[in-house]
Amino acid sequence: MSGMDKSSHFDGETTSLPTANPQGGPPSSIENKRIVYKSEVMRQLMRMVDRVAPSNATVLILGESGTGKELVANAIHERSNRRHKPFVAINCGALRETLLESELFGHEKGAFTGAYSRKIGLAEVANGGTLFLDEIGELTPGIQAKLLRFLQEGEIYRVGGKDPIRVDIRLISATNKELDKEVLRGNFREDLFYRINTIMVHSPPLRRRKEDIPSLIEHFLSTNTAGFLNRGRQMSEDSMKIMMKYDWPGNIRELQNVCERLQILSEGHVIMPGDLPDHIRNPDHKVVIDDYDPTMTLHELEKRYILKALNYFDGNKTQAANALGITIKTLYNKLHEYGEFEKYAVHSKPAVK
Repeated sequence: MSGMDKSSHFDGETTSLPTANPQGGPPSSIENKRIVYKSEVMRQLMRMVDRVAPSNATVLILGESGTGKELVANAIHERSNRRHKPFVAINCGALRETLLESELFGHEKGAFTGAYSRKIGLAEVANGGTLFLDEIGELTPGIQAKLLRFLQEGEIYRVGGKDPIRVDIRLISATNKELDKEVLRGNFREDLFYRINTIMVHSPPLRRRKEDIPSLIEHFLSTNTAGFLNRGRQMSEDSMKIMMKYDWPGNIRELQNVCERLQILSEGHVIMPGDLPDHIRNPDHKVVIDDYDPTMTLHELEKRYILKALNYFDGNKTQAANALGITIKTLYNKLHEYGEFEKYAVHSKPAVK
């Protein structure tokens, strides 16, 4: 890439992914992030990336939140013929429909209130390069239809614009949803689904690549912004064993956040087991919520709570109903249902038997 050295080590532990900012400014935040791995499942993924990258086929990346789907998308871009052109990413779940359409396709001056000047959309910014749509399963039906037309015709219309604009992009999408099931539910267009998944790749969860955890921890401890504190530079053997045992439901994003927290809160240069968060040290520990009784049904719990409210207000049904957020009619019905109506027929606290 222009002004940057690109390094690729598919048979090693890391893959560097420098990315130029499509706006012509400084490199994007993804620049210093790397795909760190030793596991066979990741080697298979990276071999797939190597095969897919030279083509212009649309790619759909599946995976749980925090598994690094954007890094995989960027790796595909960096190994494609489009690598000298922009890699532009947009999170489809972060914006409501009207804002997303403007961000994606742009708008003309005066297209809506607040549109004081023409805006170039990210699809146009990505011309010649790669457009990455994260959380594509969150697109509304209206945006789905416009995206499908764009993919079929290679043209976009800015919001408020009448003239088509030719745009040449490679589309890479990602989702943590099962889009085939969303199609069956009617939440995602079937024609768009087949248009975006010419190639489908899976970004594995961290629990399926636990042998990568030590390398990832070493990477994060050496690159985290909290490293200047001169604490938590290394992890003890016992601490590493505990980190390996944990299943990491938040995946790599959770691991990175924990590493940053450990560098801030650890007592010394080496992270000890006592420095680790309790939920990681005791992953099998059940959190007991108050006095939960597994033998009590929701019906019985509701009954007890309503009667407690009546006792609290000395049998005053109006006050109890207001406090419970229900109508007085509903409270009467409940008391009849429980066989307790006669006991609370007057505003006096019933004697305890």
